[in-house]
Amino acid sequence: MTTDHWLKSSHSSANGDCVELTRSLDRIRDSKDPDGPTLNVNVRELVRAVKDGRFDH
Repeated sequence: MTTDHWLKSSHSSANGDCVELTRSLDRIRDSKDPDGPTLNVNVRELVRAVKDGRFDH
């Protein structure tokens, strides 16, 4: 179990379908699986990609 402090959006749904970020904003995890895998992220690059529409369908 990790000692990192995880943050969840106040807009997350009641059923828990959301992601959580570490306070340092460098890792993401599935809130339904807190002991599961985490994804290392570069938040600046992620935000830039979202703003550029790279995840739009």
